[in-house]
Amino acid sequence: MADGARGKQGSPGGSSPLPSRRRALQSPGSRTTHRPGTPGHSFRRTTLTKPTFCHHCGDFVWGLVGFLCEVCNFMSHEKCLKHVKSVCSCMGPSLVRVPVAHCFGPAGPKRRFCCVCRKSLEGGSALRCEVCELHVHASCAPFSCSDCRLCHQDGSQDYEMHQHHWREGNMSSGARCEVCRRTCGSSEVLAGMRCEWCGITAHASCYVILPSDCGFGRLRNMILPPSCVRICSRNFSKMHLFRISENSQSDLDCTDDVDTPVITNKENQSSPSADSGKQTLRVFDGDDAVKRNQFRLVSIPRITKNEEVVEAALRAFYIPDEPQDYELQVYSQQSLLSDDIINRNGAPDNKAAFKDCAPEAWVLRARPREAEVLKIYAGWLKLGVAYISISISKGSTVDAVIKEILTQLGKQDESPADFNLIEVFMSSKQVQRQILTGQELLLEKLQEIKKVSLRQMNQTRFYIVERKNSVVQVHLLLGALPAQLSQEEYADLLQEHLAAKSHLVTITHVYAEQGAVVVQISCFSEAERIYMLAKDTTVGGKQLYSLVIPEIMRKNLPQGCCPLLVFVNPKSGGLKGREILYSFRKLLNPHQVFELSSGGPLPGLHTFRDIPYFRILVCGGDGTMGWVLGVLEEVRHKLACSEPAIGIVPLGTGNDLARVLRWGAGYSGEDPYGILVAVDEAEEVEMDRWTILLDAQEAVEDDKGNGVLEPPKIVQMNNYCGLGIDAELSLDFHHAREEEPGKFNSRFHNKGVYVKVGLQKLSHTRNLYKDVKLQVDKQEVELPSIDGLIFLNIPSWGSGADLWGSDSDSRFEKPRIDDGMLEVVGVTGVVHMGQVQSGLRSGIRIAQGSYIRITLTKSIPVQVDGEPWIQAPGHIIISAAGPKVRLLRKTKQSKQKKQSGSLKESRTESPAPSEREH
Repeated sequence: MADGARGKQGSPGGSSPLPSRRRALQSPGSRTTHRPGTPGHSFRRTTLTKPTFCHHCGDFVWGLVGFLCEVCNFMSHEKCLKHVKSVCSCMGPSLVRVPVAHCFGPAGPKRRFCCVCRKSLEGGSALRCEVCELHVHASCAPFSCSDCRLCHQDGSQDYEMHQHHWREGNMSSGARCEVCRRTCGSSEVLAGMRCEWCGITAHASCYVILPSDCGFGRLRNMILPPSCVRICSRNFSKMHLFRISENSQSDLDCTDDVDTPVITNKENQSSPSADSGKQTLRVFDGDDAVKRNQFRLVSIPRITKNEEVVEAALRAFYIPDEPQDYELQVYSQQSLLSDDIINRNGAPDNKAAFKDCAPEAWVLRARPREAEVLKIYAGWLKLGVAYISISISKGSTVDAVIKEILTQLGKQDESPADFNLIEVFMSSKQVQRQILTGQELLLEKLQEIKKVSLRQMNQTRFYIVERKNSVVQVHLLLGALPAQLSQEEYADLLQEHLAAKSHLVTITHVYAEQGAVVVQISCFSEAERIYMLAKDTTVGGKQLYSLVIPEIMRKNLPQGCCPLLVFVNPKSGGLKGREILYSFRKLLNPHQVFELSSGGPLPGLHTFRDIPYFRILVCGGDGTMGWVLGVLEEVRHKLACSEPAIGIVPLGTGNDLARVLRWGAGYSGEDPYGILVAVDEAEEVEMDRWTILLDAQEAVEDDKGNGVLEPPKIVQMNNYCGLGIDAELSLDFHHAREEEPGKFNSRFHNKGVYVKVGLQKLSHTRNLYKDVKLQVDKQEVELPSIDGLIFLNIPSWGSGADLWGSDSDSRFEKPRIDDGMLEVVGVTGVVHMGQVQSGLRSGIRIAQGSYIRITLTKSIPVQVDGEPWIQAPGHIIISAAGPKVRLLRKTKQSKQKKQSGSLKESRTESPAPSEREH
């Protein structure tokens, strides 16, 4: 196993974890491998042919000689060799504290380096974890292990979760070390260490002396602490737990399958020619790789020693074990398990085993052994040691090993029947657990795993854990059900369409307005069945959706914690919505970041229902803001914090509300960390909301000539409501976007379409004032000759225009967003609207009031907060709606910096002494 022989887990410094391995490897050309106390690296002297930088200090390697690790490509000065603390990729599994799988998605556009082979990521095969800063090639992903951030308690387990989570490299070149205050980042190589929680950075040789406890840094008050989140995750992937859209993952389902051959020789990445003195072997690491035809290419000299070939094959699979414990078998389709061993390390006279006629395909096998030393990790994670070493032989059973472990731990009085031995496979994409039976022979188990895959053996651990009768509680939110039903009716629907077992499934919450219920399931297999079946079930013509919902343990929330609930609309702002979603998952706990395309705002509001005080950040346009406010209004009576303050990241086209609250005209790549700091410093203000009752009193004629009476409907207004030319332009834009939605992913393009639609309306005359009667606070108001009538709640309209104007007028009060009044303004046509948006004119002030009644004598276009439709003749009543909403207004001193480098880069600036969290 590649868990390493370290006495204390998580401290990569110190001597080599494999002290008995050869310190010098001789090959043709008298090449020497240097391993002077470095953690797992296999260094050799190499001649430099292009500009190269040291991965330890980040400086340029002057001269022609450097030292390169043949496993992970770590380059070092000769003077830096004795100071290297960065652990070789082959030792990755030994550093894992709690195995947590990654969520791989396509990598972003910025230059990054692979955390496995340390080379630059280029092309479409690069992957990145959606939760932590792991970047890898698709071909390297299977050799990374489950070392993602621990973001929740898994079921009844209790982890110590407030330690730094270190990740190497891929940070700003200007990052400064928390210890020595010198630059520790690099844009040329994978260098420096950064905590994925608090964001502090340090040199690889400095971070080991920092305290292990993490205080979550500057954002600590808005981060949802992992110790407060509980979720039963068995049978669910990390994508399910974090509600990550599966559409972007469909092409990445096979990242654990290595079918891309990789030449592991670091000097020559091209195909060896006949005159190069090299030959290339295809090497499989076990039966599973042979069946899948997944191999690694190993380039070796044509005349070389047996042991050197085996060691090169081990390096190709990132296995740091002794070469004498392995051998190569000739690959044979007819007899895969043949004992015909061509390469044996103990060949007489150390003769060369590979010549020009050597077979090109081989299977790397572990030599059978009579006994092995097995590392057993303590499942409760509160001991002074990371693992206990146990010697096992052919007769060693699981029960016998458990008894011996308890004796070594000083718990011989405990009953072995109260403990389990669990096999844990820590691949990059999933963590698989299997409880071993009492009479199972462990040596046979190890040999079986090695036979299937040596890579799998390298990523497998064994844990001893206490047996607990833990109660299974999986919470699922099922949505898109018919609205306004009772709990009994929803239970009948689940029974009818999902065959839910009533003794295992309990409805705990009903959101009748949203057509959604939350169910608690006391069986993992039943929860998985309902989760998957719901996604393929339609009720009333709507396809259901299902989401795994975490449980927030309110009693574990630290004092003064005000976690931020983030909603992101990935359809807003083109690709920027996707990038900001990725950014906030990294900066915060991903359990507090919700994608609105997966169930809307309800899942997030339900998750935060018991938190006494929290804030909301909406990333989207004004329509998205209205969506969130509407759902919040419906469920606020079920929330412990019924009036959370809401901030905005403007991803829409107009973003009028964001302009009023100083969040800008639109998101243009600002540093996400700076946005969160600004949200933390923002001041809370109140804003009026309005209810609009639309009641068509007269029958309208449809295409068949039949009279149809439209039923009354109620909509909510936050920004403004428009009748006439303003709504007509919005309606035409809406129709254009529905016809070709793929083209409307740019704010500039959207405004261009608005201009085009407006030019087409220049010659039209409507005389709106003849078809509309207006009452303000029960007083008849005579309308001037206008083509558009607009009711303003905020002093921004049509992408930032000041329609009311700034001139003082004794007839009216100065508008405010919390004064309980609407401003009524008219426009004479498209030209007037263009002049207003250009700042040349303002609108025609008509009235101010808190109760508006409008009578339409014919069908007229109407829009509310950018959502347009044709309204039939009848009455429209606008009145104040319930309590005012609390919004976050950016303070004037808050300045967001442009994003320049990796996420969290602004954290690398020197914090004030009072803000430093180690």
